[in-house]
Amino acid sequence: MDDLQARARCIRLLLFDVDGVLTDGGVLIHPDGSESKQFAMKDGIAIVAAQRCGLLIGLLSGRSSPATAHRARQLGISIVHENVTAKLDRYEQILAAHGLSDEQVAYMGDDLLDLPVLLRAGLPAAPADAVAEVRAHASWVSQARGGKGAARELIELVLRAQDKWNGIVDGYLK
Repeated sequence: MDDLQARARCIRLLLFDVDGVLTDGGVLIHPDGSESKQFAMKDGIAIVAAQRCGLLIGLLSGRSSPATAHRARQLGISIVHENVTAKLDRYEQILAAHGLSDEQVAYMGDDLLDLPVLLRAGLPAAPADAVAEVRAHASWVSQARGGKGAARELIELVLRAQDKWNGIVDGYLK
């Protein structure tokens, strides 16, 4: 088994940045000051499937947004940390709260703010359109861009390595 597969087998928490990972990084600001974002439905389906397989899902975002909180509620994500400027400190708090080690975490980020966590996570990952410095420190880079299925690809990678993906697919074939 190669190193990537071995790392993926150990994962218990999939932790994602939001803007640029679960979205394309764009934010629509409306005249009343509210904002909206677009999330990929395929990412959401995979997030729900991963949770049903017993994996924890978390969001670690540098911004705070009602749209992010709403999407997290829709998907049943309980580990939600927004407006985090020191992501490594919060990452350590998340691990302590859930009794996890670095090796049990896959983290997908796309920009410089994500580097401290990427350097610690057992499976550091990036969307295809992440900045060059992030891609250089990721063990795995998706073929998809942020907000266009990058999270789905990472989740599938982990679930396949853990021999859980075929069971998910089979559940839809019955």
